[in-house]
Amino acid sequence: MSNKEAGEQLQPGEAGGALEQKQYTTLNLGPTHPATHGIFQNVLQMDGEKIVSATPTIGYIHRAFEKLAERRPYAQVTPITDRLNYCSSPINNMGWHMTVEKLGGIRLPKRVDYLRVIIMELARLSDHIICNSVIGVDSGAMTGFLYIFQFREHIYEIYEEICGARLTTNIGRIGGLERDFSQTAWRKIDKLLKELPEGLREFENLLVRNRIFMDRTIGCGPIDAERALSYGFTGPNLRATGVDYDVRVASPYSSYEDFDFIIPVGTQGDTYDRFMVREREMWESISIIEQAIRKLEKLEDKTSIHADVPAFYLPPKEEVYNSMEALIWHFKIVMGETEVPKGEVYHPVEGGNGELGYYLVSDGGRTPYRLHMRRPCFIYYQAYPEMIVGGMLSDAILTMSSMNVIAGELDA
Repeated sequence: MSNKEAGEQLQPGEAGGALEQKQYTTLNLGPTHPATHGIFQNVLQMDGEKIVSATPTIGYIHRAFEKLAERRPYAQVTPITDRLNYCSSPINNMGWHMTVEKLGGIRLPKRVDYLRVIIMELARLSDHIICNSVIGVDSGAMTGFLYIFQFREHIYEIYEEICGARLTTNIGRIGGLERDFSQTAWRKIDKLLKELPEGLREFENLLVRNRIFMDRTIGCGPIDAERALSYGFTGPNLRATGVDYDVRVASPYSSYEDFDFIIPVGTQGDTYDRFMVREREMWESISIIEQAIRKLEKLEDKTSIHADVPAFYLPPKEEVYNSMEALIWHFKIVMGETEVPKGEVYHPVEGGNGELGYYLVSDGGRTPYRLHMRRPCFIYYQAYPEMIVGGMLSDAILTMSSMNVIAGELDA
């Protein structure tokens, strides 16, 4: 017993006090660290391997997306949306196109909606493949990454066949698509739909019931539904807590109301649940693509790839060479002289990480008067310190991977 009387509380710094000579280590987790993409920093206070506090720092890759957009014609904003969540670029592109279409009151043919759905669900598959395979790597399982990653390459080949690009796609146009899917693109899609299910089953067999993987991920970086909602979580990170919010169902766009799919949810909001939600969503994306193909086959319209919006859609070159009207439209679009109505709109889509929304204000000019992007990474990354404090350093890496923090989207 100390020289204090029994029952008297010891004060910090006194002999036998709880905080006597307590020292913490300051550790920079990033920015020059592979897990932080070499971009964002977390200053950790460490008690051995245990994290006592965490302070995130972002902005190392800030590109001023919103200000750049104010100096570009509407059509030329599309390529700079690619660099946001570059793991699923087409969803960024489509979200921007739909925002402008909403402002202009442009209605698209059903065929265009269904083709867009196929592209966006391919992008979701690509995004989730990257996230879940990296979770495996960060838990020490490299084999699954090497095996499943080949399917992301197949998806990129489909992009390349549709638009000529792979990572930063600039896919589609305001009012529709630049071109129709080629027969080669359809063959590649059919091949993916035949082979990916078996690949996903193999990947799940490696990890889902793997005792080491479960021990590393269950209870790692948890957050409950109430806290997630208070931070503004959306997407798989919110659904992992048990909240079934999905923009495709809550605010349908691109004819998503025509499709049947379930919204996978978790219970604990931990790394394992985030992994499993994305895993189940990949199966739903496969189902949605298959439904879209069947719906396309039933449509009488077999050719439409855009709405009748000459102010936004470049006419075919042969018409430009032979028609004065087509030449004028071509010139106006290329030179950025297309004007849009005055107004303000917000349009959300279900991105790979959650609700990806564009808030657009137009003063009737040739460029956006103001553009703000709701980027899900920026919103949920605020909860990262809370999710890792009290855990181990190794758990901080897994938690970050399972949140799927994309640097381009985080910093914008």
